[in-house]
Amino acid sequence: MSLMRPRARRNKVISNVSSYDRILTFSVLSLLAIGTILVWAATRSWFASQGLDPQYYLKRHVINIIIGAALAYGVTLIDYRLIRAYTPILWALGVLGLIAVAIPGVGSTVNGSRAWISLPGGFQIQPAELAKIAIILGISLLLSDSRDANADPSDLDVLRALVIAGIPMIIILLQPDFGTFIIIGAAIIVMIAVSGAPTRWVAGLLILAVVGVFGAAKTGVMSQYQVKRLQSFVDPTSDPQQSGYQLRQSRITIGSGGFLGRGLFNGPQTNGRFVPEQQTDFIFTVAGEETGFLGSGLILILYGLFFWRAFVIAKRTDDLFGRLVCVGVIAWLVFQMFENIGMTMGLMPMTGVPLPFISYGGSSMFATLVGFGLLQNVHVRSR
Repeated sequence: MSLMRPRARRNKVISNVSSYDRILTFSVLSLLAIGTILVWAATRSWFASQGLDPQYYLKRHVINIIIGAALAYGVTLIDYRLIRAYTPILWALGVLGLIAVAIPGVGSTVNGSRAWISLPGGFQIQPAELAKIAIILGISLLLSDSRDANADPSDLDVLRALVIAGIPMIIILLQPDFGTFIIIGAAIIVMIAVSGAPTRWVAGLLILAVVGVFGAAKTGVMSQYQVKRLQSFVDPTSDPQQSGYQLRQSRITIGSGGFLGRGLFNGPQTNGRFVPEQQTDFIFTVAGEETGFLGSGLILILYGLFFWRAFVIAKRTDDLFGRLVCVGVIAWLVFQMFENIGMTMGLMPMTGVPLPFISYGGSSMFATLVGFGLLQNVHVRSR
């Protein structure tokens, strides 16, 4: 009997995984593999030249993926309609994590933002990344309640959803983490539009977003560091030694790869560490230089496959809560991907957001893989 139990558990795991959307899984596994190689390529040569472990970031990145994969699998085991019942608790935990960052001795500052909590072993966690999941679940819950009663969300429903989202978003803005704030805001607008809420809310929120960006820059809510990044987007020569330098080097690095690239581990710009934060926010520059247009195009194709299958899952489900969760995850990852790749080429302002499934970073990896798990969860229960 004791020998049968492990076999039964193993068969249950295989059965659960086999019911996943295979194309969605393939695209994520491929992006994770490419990201692992790029993180190693971005750090290997420089660490070796300094007499340090050239596999330092590679090992930690693999650990992050393993933990994230375990979280994603765990999310698929619980029916998303049961997760709905625990959404208020998850939202409260997300807010508490954001508040903990401000506690002296707990939170730490990185690149001008007090948005991190230091953990033993040199690891750090960014609660704002995990708060994205809590906000998406909270809005999906509130906007789907009216539809359950055969009615579209009312003005009051939308207002309640905005309040629930606004509390953690204000905390994120005060850290300040402007990139995460913008991405969450974009996802919220898309979710409200899909929910069937009055169109005036979407139009009003778009106008508010534009006014808010200018207001944040003028009133000092945004740090000077972030203001300079926005100025460099408009005029790359405005801050030649800091953000302007980073943007200029990023463009040079991507452009030097040509069609086929310089070859893995052979990029002179990458090996010389000319682009700061190359294993995290600017990982796409490594792809551009060492794999060229061909490798960078493959990454975009894999993202296209992922978003296509995610849209199919969202369209297939008849449950509004599940559909809004899918739409929220899709919008979040689409905007984050577009912002990250765009900023490396000077098409978007530099906001310091990682490239989903590819960049080094534990919190981002955990959050994106949990998002992947939610998509698979809805897929499995909607079949």
